[in-house]
Amino acid sequence: MEEKKLGIYIHVPFCESKCSYCAFYSKPLARSHQSSKAERFYVQNVIGKIISKGMKYRKKYIVDSIFIGGGTPSVLTAEEIAAILGAVNENFTVSSGAEVTIEVNPSSLTGEKLKKYKSFGVNRLSIGAQSCDDEILRVLGRAHRHEDFLEKFRLARKVGFSNINVDLMFAVPGQDMDQWINTLREIIELSPEHISFYSLQIEEGTPFYDMYLDGSLDFVTEETDRAMYHKALEILREAGYEHYEISNVAKPGHQCRHNLKYWSFQEYLGIGETASSFVEGVRFTEKPREEYHVNDFEDNIGEFMFTGLRKVSGISKTEFKALFGKELWEVYEKRRHFLDEFFEKGQLVEEGDILRITEYGFDISNNIMSVFV
Repeated sequence: MEEKKLGIYIHVPFCESKCSYCAFYSKPLARSHQSSKAERFYVQNVIGKIISKGMKYRKKYIVDSIFIGGGTPSVLTAEEIAAILGAVNENFTVSSGAEVTIEVNPSSLTGEKLKKYKSFGVNRLSIGAQSCDDEILRVLGRAHRHEDFLEKFRLARKVGFSNINVDLMFAVPGQDMDQWINTLREIIELSPEHISFYSLQIEEGTPFYDMYLDGSLDFVTEETDRAMYHKALEILREAGYEHYEISNVAKPGHQCRHNLKYWSFQEYLGIGETASSFVEGVRFTEKPREEYHVNDFEDNIGEFMFTGLRKVSGISKTEFKALFGKELWEVYEKRRHFLDEFFEKGQLVEEGDILRITEYGFDISNNIMSVFV
């Protein structure tokens, strides 16, 4: 029998400061003795959860990906990261070729931390650059400047990291196409193995949302937003990157294996405050946003379609039947006519066994996906 695979996500909620656009759960990192005590306590609590979850799942799964995200995991000491990874390795069966990622920000990363990460088994970095333009970084409320990013990226290469993702953001208030193209070309010059690029979304509870309410936000139009997206794909493809998910490209062989679990209806275990899991047909989220939901048939098919259609490769009808025991169009027969317009415009295509959204279909992907959920 094939071994069941599991991804583990560890959430580190601490940040040096809150970015102007961020609505994710996070905690400010104070500089006092009291704050370092709070971080140590959090790490100890996470390790306790790793031990308890290991007792439940160790014999059932092989862990083939570990992702330490946030927040900003690199604000923790290297020794705290080592303790977390050590606990995972001691309490789960981790495959020898597991992908082990840590998210880092240039302002809290050091050469010493990079060396130690590598010695602990981290083999993939995800660096939050967002922009190569210092004015855009200031607007976003980032704690670093472009020169900081360049220094830390080069340090990572020097230490020996050969699998690096760079996060970028476009459609930032005040950003124009030339600034976006310059950022893309500067990042491509560094040749990271993976690039994630996200359109800025205005989320409630953020400084940008308050600026939106009082009319002081310098919006990028929807038309410019979409032009920036397609220009990015054009430039990135020319540079040899493969577009594999709405907002992600990679050099051949460097797709993010952990994130693919989210888009491929695979199992993952989240540990830490607000971390989410999907294990044995159950979705649950940790405190303080605690949730617990046992998926039924409708939940499962909807999630398979909604997440799978984010991938450029789309979904396989054969896989759908193998998982759910019914043909895709048998299940969605009464909804298919809602898709006619998308098929006619070439935004959604059916090619043999594959159903997928096209590049320009991604512009209205939520409209397409909503038919299936």
